[in-house]
Amino acid sequence: MSTPLTLQSTVRLNSGYELPLLGFGVFQNVEACTPATLAALAAGYRHIDSAVVYRNEAQVGRALKQSRLKRGDVFVTSKIMSRDHGYESTLRTVDESLARLGTGYIDLYLIHDPLSGPKKRLETWRALIAAKKEGKIRSIGVSNFGVKHLEEFKKHGLETPSVNQIQLHPLLQQKEIVKYCKQNGIVVEAYCPIVRGQFTEPLFHELAKKYNKNPAQVLIRWSLQKGYVPLPKSERSDRIQANADVYDFELSPEDMNKLDGLDKGPAGSVSWNPVDAP
Repeated sequence: MSTPLTLQSTVRLNSGYELPLLGFGVFQNVEACTPATLAALAAGYRHIDSAVVYRNEAQVGRALKQSRLKRGDVFVTSKIMSRDHGYESTLRTVDESLARLGTGYIDLYLIHDPLSGPKKRLETWRALIAAKKEGKIRSIGVSNFGVKHLEEFKKHGLETPSVNQIQLHPLLQQKEIVKYCKQNGIVVEAYCPIVRGQFTEPLFHELAKKYNKNPAQVLIRWSLQKGYVPLPKSERSDRIQANADVYDFELSPEDMNKLDGLDKGPAGSVSWNPVDAP
């Protein structure tokens, strides 16, 4: 019998570090990022997902300081966008992220997207490997990578990413990518796990009523039970708390199958989804 999931549950990355299974996303949150991150930490989240392009690394760092939590108790992620890809520019961008966060090291650093092309993707990955060896980053990974992008690293004998963060929810299940990641020991993180609040699917409401939860909680629970690491985001403290209140119920196998049946492929996307970039 498997151990019940809790807010403290983690997954071990191929780098040896533990990643908290529930993350707090701060995309599109600049002005309210510090109070929202503080609310998430107060609610028990220990995994914060930022990025250079979000323009809020400094606000995340401020929240960590104000929280008085030990550095080692919070897992912090950032990401490098394609416009900054390349070996030297990646090393520089990592240093800039570190300076803004003020955290001494970054737990996980991701290539944010594959849009820079094969040459720059490899240069960027090699730079992240170098930054990891220097102790600036503990784990490295990617976001929005399709199978062919992941295969590039393997083909060149480079280390396997710890994480692939992709858009993932019942309407867009990216099954080929998920299968590849599971086969290769890459943890799958799910962004837009609550479909950006677009709860038009009747099944979401049907299951919310059945389990006495809201649709967002049902979707986060689906993600957790699939073995993903969901990254819900909100600026409202009540929703931040509610999104973490997903450990007192379990979706039945039948209901998981119903949600699994909603997959629309690329048509189900609610955000960008550049997994097929050349």
